[in-house]
Amino acid sequence: MPKEYVVIGLLALAGFLIGGVYSTWKTARGLAVVLAVLVVVAVGGAIAWLV
Repeated sequence: MPKEYVVIGLLALAGFLIGGVYSTWKTARGLAVVLAVLVVVAVGGAIAWLV
């Protein structure tokens, strides 16, 4: 499997998690912060995998 597929998958996961942050921000800020941390980890993983 080419490494670009993994990068695209991680970025798609980050996008999905950003949607979760957006939708839970007003009701559950703690969960939104946890999801935001996971977004940073997913994007960082995508960048590290690409390099």
